[in-house]
Amino acid sequence: MKALPVEQKVVDAADELRRLLVECIGEDNVVAEEAERRAYESDGLTAYRQTPLLVALPETEDDVCAVLRLCHERGVKVVPRGAGTSLSGGALPLADGVLLGLSKLGRIVDVDYENRCVVAQPGVTNLAITHAVQDRGFYYAPDPSSQIACTIGGNIAENSGGVHCLKYGLTTNNLLGLRLALMTGETIDLGGKHGIDGAYDLIGVVTGSEGLLGVVTEATVRILPKPETAQAMLVGFMTAEAAGECVARVIGAGIIPAGMEMMDKLAIEASENFARCGYPLDVEALLIIELDGPAGDVTESIRNVSNIAKSCAAASVRVSSCDRERDAFWAGRKAAFPATGQIAPDYYCMDGTIPRKELPRVLSRLSDLSSQYGLRVANVFHAGDGNLHPLILYDANNPGDLEKAERFGADILKFCVEVGGVLTGEHGVGVEKRDLMSEMFNETDLAQQQRLKCAFDPGGRLNPGKMFPTLHRCAELGRVHVHGGKLFRPDLPRF
Repeated sequence: MKALPVEQKVVDAADELRRLLVECIGEDNVVAEEAERRAYESDGLTAYRQTPLLVALPETEDDVCAVLRLCHERGVKVVPRGAGTSLSGGALPLADGVLLGLSKLGRIVDVDYENRCVVAQPGVTNLAITHAVQDRGFYYAPDPSSQIACTIGGNIAENSGGVHCLKYGLTTNNLLGLRLALMTGETIDLGGKHGIDGAYDLIGVVTGSEGLLGVVTEATVRILPKPETAQAMLVGFMTAEAAGECVARVIGAGIIPAGMEMMDKLAIEASENFARCGYPLDVEALLIIELDGPAGDVTESIRNVSNIAKSCAAASVRVSSCDRERDAFWAGRKAAFPATGQIAPDYYCMDGTIPRKELPRVLSRLSDLSSQYGLRVANVFHAGDGNLHPLILYDANNPGDLEKAERFGADILKFCVEVGGVLTGEHGVGVEKRDLMSEMFNETDLAQQQRLKCAFDPGGRLNPGKMFPTLHRCAELGRVHVHGGKLFRPDLPRF
C-alpha cells in the first residue's frame, strides 16, 4: 500500500480524534474549524502563537476525565487552559495536541461560612469568589490584576498572587484542597476543608506546577473576613532608588502592609491617563501602600509609614479618606498593563523576584539595560515582596525589536538570580523562561524536578515543552509512581 503523505496522515488522525472526542463530550464541545481554533492560539504572552490540533471544552469533571483517558489511550498530548491570561506561555497550544479548555466548569459548588471556605470548579473567576461571599463580610484574598477574568484553575497552575499577596499570601497560602484529574482519567483528592493531610504536601506540589502534573477539577479555597478598616497611601518620590529604600525601611520596621506596590514615572503617567485615578505626575516613583486591620492599628501604622517615607525624602504623601478613594488608588495599579498599550504597540511583561534590600540596585540596572537595548521600560511591581514586573516596550513591526525585548528580559531575569532572587514570582516559567532554568538550577536539580512530573505523568503527555529546557524520558530518570494519591519509589525499600 502506498504511504500517505505526512500531512494527510495528520489530517486523518485529527478527523478520527475529533470523532472520538465528539462521542465523549458532544459535538458542541469540540472545536475543529481552523478559524475557531485560532481563538486559542496564544495566552497573554502573545509573542508566541500556535494553533492547536483540536480544542475540547468539557462541561463536567466526567467530561474532563473522558478526554484525558481518550488522549492517554491514543498517545495524544494535552494542554490545559483556563482563561488564557497567563503571561509566560504556559497555555501555549501544540500543533499535534488537544487544548483542554476549562471555562465551562464555572460553578461554585459550596460556600461554607462555618469553615470559612468555598469549593469551586476551575473555571470560576477569581473575583467571582469574593462576589459570592461579600454580602456576609468575607472575601478571597489573592487578587491578580486580571482577577476579573483569570480563573481559579489557572491561579493554581501558576500560583498567582496579586497586590495583597504581601500580607495574605499567594494562591498556595489560600488553598485548602483540590481534586486532580490525572492523564489516565483517574482522579485523586488532596486535602479538603480541613486542609492538608498525610505525610506529603501534594497540594503544594500541584500548586504552581503549570498543568504538567494533572488537571484541577475542583478547588477548596480559604475565605477571610473583611478587615475592620483599610486605608491606602500614595507616596511619591523624586527617585526610584528612594522609593526602594522606603520599602526596605517599612518592612525592616516590622510593618507588614496588606499591599505595597511601586510604579515608575512611565507607568504612573500611563495609568493616570488611562484610569484618571489622581496619581501625582511630578514624581519619578510612586508607592501605593495599604494598611488594614483594627482602626487604631491602621491609624498608628499610617503615622509610622508616613514618618519613614519622610525620612526617605518623600515628595508627597496622600492618605485615602474613604473606600471609593482607596479603590481609585488601586484602580490605576490594576490597569497598568492595559494602560501601557497607550504608549507602545507591544510590551513584554517580565516577572522576577529579588530580595527587597536589592531593589535600588536592580532598578539602577534596569535603567542601564534600557539604555543598552534602546527600549523603554515601565516598572510596575509588588515592591513589598520584591516581585518585579518590568514592562519592556517595543514595536513588533520593527524588525529585530521582539528579539531585543527577549534579550533584555533575559538579562533582567539573570540579574534577579545574580542578586539572590528567582526567575519567577507568580507568572510561571512556561515557554518564556524555560531556557533560563539552567541559570538557577543545575542538571541534578532539573532531573529531580522531572522525576516528580514522571510520578504523575509517566508518558509526558500533559503540557509538554513547558518549564524544562531539556526533557528526559522517565525511564532515564528512575521513575516515581502515584498510587491512590500516594507517592513511592519502586527502587527504595518500603516498610
